[in-house]
Amino acid sequence: MSLGIGIIGCGVISRKYFDTFDRLDAAHVARVADRDDSRARSIAEQRGYRVSSVEDLLGADNVDAVVNLTTPNAHAAIAHAVINAGKAVFNEKPLAATTSEGRDLVAAASSAGVRLGCAPDTVLGTGTQTARKAVDDGLIGTPVAATATMAGPGPDRWHPNPEFYFVPGGGPLFDMGPYYIAALVHMLGPVAEVFGTGTRPRQHRTISSGDRAGESFPVQVDTHVTGGLVHASGAVSTIVMSFDTAASHAVPIEVHGLEGSLTLGPPNKVAEPVQLRLLGEKEWSVLPESAGFQDCARGYGVVDMMATPPGNEPRAGGALGLHVLDVMETLLRAGDEKRTLTVDSTCERPALVPLTEELAEAVPA
Repeated sequence: MSLGIGIIGCGVISRKYFDTFDRLDAAHVARVADRDDSRARSIAEQRGYRVSSVEDLLGADNVDAVVNLTTPNAHAAIAHAVINAGKAVFNEKPLAATTSEGRDLVAAASSAGVRLGCAPDTVLGTGTQTARKAVDDGLIGTPVAATATMAGPGPDRWHPNPEFYFVPGGGPLFDMGPYYIAALVHMLGPVAEVFGTGTRPRQHRTISSGDRAGESFPVQVDTHVTGGLVHASGAVSTIVMSFDTAASHAVPIEVHGLEGSLTLGPPNKVAEPVQLRLLGEKEWSVLPESAGFQDCARGYGVVDMMATPPGNEPRAGGALGLHVLDVMETLLRAGDEKRTLTVDSTCERPALVPLTEELAEAVPA
């Protein structure tokens, strides 16, 4: 059986999902929809998809799950419509624009008995999962700390319509933070407390590419955020998320234990090598891949979600998506209030992905 996937939102990121579903036997794109009908029709013509309205997509018998690739401020409304239609939904990150909206989504999905998932699913690849297995196997001893750094000039440098990155629900923390925080939760478990600060050095940004190059727009969120995450396990992670630097030479993620340290590539990549250096050693060594989907790409989390037995939380599930959202929102509030705050939500550490060459074909009947 091949899952019928409906995709709502045909913007830049949709191409990565289309590429994945076009090569999988386990899933295929059944329908696409977008508020800009011409954009949906252009994609449909290029790839041979069927284009429809959102309403028709939600009512289609050949759509088993919906991937919600709308802008963050529309994630909750679209996801609720999918849930009300009785279909599984996988939101692009973040789960919603606010934690309150995210809680309502999780509750609605649970009440309706439908599956809810959330990006990122790139952390199901061999990069994050190999590092997670190294932690689980005790290779670095007791984990005590981690660092996560993403710093660059911002999407206004390359995106033709970047305004949504600079309104509530956007910014470097909400845009890139989900990759890093989800990876940290996979490796070190849920976050209990946060502290941090944020700045907004420019009140306006200028579009640098596309037909609108030269246009300026207002900045409504902090564009440089730094903070500390105190995990329930006792480990402390430090993060820096910025749209205000020229570049960064920092290792994207480091995890430190009493007996050794790990380095990882960007968690929005799926198969970056993991390096290990043990206490007393002078050199880093590359760990062989030991866990994760070896051919992972965006969209794997959707199929993995649908293959998850009823009653079990998907590896890229709504509970993790809500917790990541709560961590980010609480961190920003901690910065505003200049104090350490408790994160109200929690989640189970997602199940390890065993090393596998292909995505499991098993999907519910």
